[in-house]
Amino acid sequence: MKDFKALLLKPWFVFAFSLILIGGTLILVSPNLFEGEIVYEQNGKKYVLEAPLSLAYFVGLGYDQADMKQVVDFYLTRRGYMLAASLLLGFPILLAYRSFLAKKQKEGFIKK
Repeated sequence: MKDFKALLLKPWFVFAFSLILIGGTLILVSPNLFEGEIVYEQNGKKYVLEAPLSLAYFVGLGYDQADMKQVVDFYLTRRGYMLAASLLLGFPILLAYRSFLAKKQKEGFIKK
């Protein structure tokens, strides 16, 4: 347990660990949180449908192949990319910064 607490004072470990934990959760649990668009073709015409998407769709998980027969493409919108970036990078950066501050406080550089 002491070894893990020592690792939590290393910002790069905290960043990598939280990135893997949050990313894994978003892919394995497969919540449809991110704004996206689905392009599908029907009778020779292409239609764009706005729909919430999951990150699992981009790695091939979370959908049935039979449902994707008419789908040409799907992608995140600008807001979807921003939410994905804030969840996948924003939180790990904040947690790593918090561990950096905790490490400096433990070393005595920051006064309470």
